[in-house]
Amino acid sequence: MAILRPFQAIRPQASLAGRVAALPYDVMNSQEAREAVKGNPYSFLHVDKAEIDLEASVDIYDQQVYEKAAQNLRQMVEKGVCLQEETPCFYIYQQVMDGRVQNGIVGCASIDDYLQNHIKKHELTRADKEADRIRHVDICDANTGPIFLTYRAVPQITERVDSWIDSHQPLYDFTAEDGIAHRVWVVDSQDEIAFFKEAFSQVPDFYIADGHHRAASAVRVGEKRREEHPDYNGSEEFNYFRSVLFPDEQLRILDYNRVVHDLNGMGKEEFLEKLGQIYQCQEVQGPCRPKEKHTMGMYLDGQWYHCRVKEGIVDENDPVGRLDVSVLQNQVLTPILGIEDPRTSSRIDFVGGIRGLGELEKMVDSGMAAAFAMYPTGLDDLMDIADGGYIMPPKSTWFEPKLRSGLFVHRLNG
Repeated sequence: MAILRPFQAIRPQASLAGRVAALPYDVMNSQEAREAVKGNPYSFLHVDKAEIDLEASVDIYDQQVYEKAAQNLRQMVEKGVCLQEETPCFYIYQQVMDGRVQNGIVGCASIDDYLQNHIKKHELTRADKEADRIRHVDICDANTGPIFLTYRAVPQITERVDSWIDSHQPLYDFTAEDGIAHRVWVVDSQDEIAFFKEAFSQVPDFYIADGHHRAASAVRVGEKRREEHPDYNGSEEFNYFRSVLFPDEQLRILDYNRVVHDLNGMGKEEFLEKLGQIYQCQEVQGPCRPKEKHTMGMYLDGQWYHCRVKEGIVDENDPVGRLDVSVLQNQVLTPILGIEDPRTSSRIDFVGGIRGLGELEKMVDSGMAAAFAMYPTGLDDLMDIADGGYIMPPKSTWFEPKLRSGLFVHRLNG
């Protein structure tokens, strides 16, 4: 059984919440972040991507960047932009996108649950990205970025969340520049806190939806603090990391598409001939968004194709191999295009479905070789794979909307 406990969040003043809240650090590069914060000194990007406040020549992994992040976080509190809750609370974080509502509980999960696999993973992490966030968390002495967890929905929890929302005014209520609404309620009733702690203690497992690097880094810092404090008793804040938990039935996974830089020395006709051994491909007019499993759209040389996997190619008993991203990787990207490891190859790019199929056309028309529009991975697939201890191919899931950073910070020293 997994643990979720309340915490004393560092959070923005209500009047500044919309200006503090920022997209996660890993969905934009440094230059995009510099543009995003123009005219907004309150943006949490000054913490999560602190290189924007240094000379552009400074490497993003330089010690100065982490020290600047910690300094900026301290100043947000000292200047009254953010305050720390007086008592431990839970929070309800609601997002509304295109009329769809998802309500998450914000609290702290246990690093022991992560280590004992009660918080289940479905992706591998990269050592360089993990090292970056370890230094960030350690020097800031805080979990700054949100870790997006899900769980199999429990009706009693959903009903209690809905009841609190209906009977209380939100602390924050703003719509971001992308049109997504964000609302937050503070759950400060001791009875409600006790209910949520007990209810979540009956949930067998949590699943990482998004934030594998942030979760791994938070756990590594917690372990480091345990080594530094061998007399720890388990109640210290560094034994926990801030998370947002959403019921699975409210979530949506978008497609995560692929664009390859070259055809591995082949011409168009040779590539289509080899692809035809795996997929039945047909030219179609306009962008082709796949509507069912084992189909995909392909954009090649100004033409869209609808591609369906041929009979006998997919082993439906293989929870990883039957994913459409796995079929493409195992049957096309590796054996035909020679892209052995998509996590490290410079010959492939990944494009989140939120950017639309027009982005795929643009990239290919600008010089890339081909784009593949994928059918989205299902949440049931994610959970089955995590339950089995398997690993998905990289960039298999794109969750939308993204959680905003800066609304809740968890300080490790309490």
